[in-house]
Amino acid sequence: MSVTLERAGASRTMKSGRNEKNGRRITWLIIFAVLLGVSILASLAIGLKPLSPETIVETLAGHSTPESHAIIFEQRIPRTLIGIACGAALAVAGSLMQSLTRNPLAEPGLMGVNAGAAVAVVLTVVLFGVLGIWQYMIAAAIGGAIAATVVYTLGRGRDGSIVKLALAGVATSAALAAITQGLILSNQDALDEFRVWVTGSLEGRDISIAQAIAPVILVGLLVAFFVAPSINALSMGEEAAISLGVRVYQTQNLTLLAVTLLVGAATAAIGPISFVGLAVPFVVRAIMGNDVRWVNYGSALLGPVWLLMSDVLARVLMETPEHPHETQVGIIATLAGAPLFLFLMTRRKVEAL
Repeated sequence: MSVTLERAGASRTMKSGRNEKNGRRITWLIIFAVLLGVSILASLAIGLKPLSPETIVETLAGHSTPESHAIIFEQRIPRTLIGIACGAALAVAGSLMQSLTRNPLAEPGLMGVNAGAAVAVVLTVVLFGVLGIWQYMIAAAIGGAIAATVVYTLGRGRDGSIVKLALAGVATSAALAAITQGLILSNQDALDEFRVWVTGSLEGRDISIAQAIAPVILVGLLVAFFVAPSINALSMGEEAAISLGVRVYQTQNLTLLAVTLLVGAATAAIGPISFVGLAVPFVVRAIMGNDVRWVNYGSALLGPVWLLMSDVLARVLMETPEHPHETQVGIIATLAGAPLFLFLMTRRKVEAL
């Protein structure tokens, strides 16, 4: 009888602890959501032509001047939507890659998507000359998809492991980077265009780009949330996961598919901004623990905050009426986030997941 009571008490204690932990996680998700709301408002209000909250509300309600209507609907809403989508995509892709490889310092570019997109963009300039954002986006999407396919084919095969896949990704990315360097050194136009594209930017993106990437990112996010419980099981080892009914190979393949879709769409739209996929899930994991489901939820909210606030800083940091030029958001996302990332690394032991 006493043994039964002790077991019941232990069960209640574990359940209470789990509920308390989930309560803290939900609180953090609410904080991230509030930060996202603030970031969206800042993205709509701040720029070379600042707008008050009252002007934004009036514009959204249809009562505005032609100038404020053009600023909100043609410039800031599209780049804000793209920032939300790409920030969530990169952060969740980083969460998946870190969890799958059990390496908290892994980043989404491990699949070779960024390197393949870079080669495709540079090759497009070399062959066809300087083009527009849409042409670079299409080229980057095709190049990233081809690179990811090559990495998967070399690294997985019939009996390939995740370690073999990572090695294939590193080798392929290095080879593609060498090709990119060779091309830009031999062509001045390619060098000029690559310097702008490789740092990443939300400037000049219109609503059609948001509409183009939204379905791809949505599918990637749905797959990411679907495989999260299975990745949690894999963290206990493949044998333990199999005993729990997890299809290991299928889970790994779906995870890699989600990473490719998310990173491919984001890189095609705004260029390679890899630091978001590295730092955001690391920060979320430090706050919310290693459960992939919660890390995905937190990353999907904090990733857009990181990217949007970096974009706001990029607009105003060096921009003046006399010189209305923006800093690339990829530079700000790294410079602004690196101190926080390094601080967390020094305060938290970095070990395999």
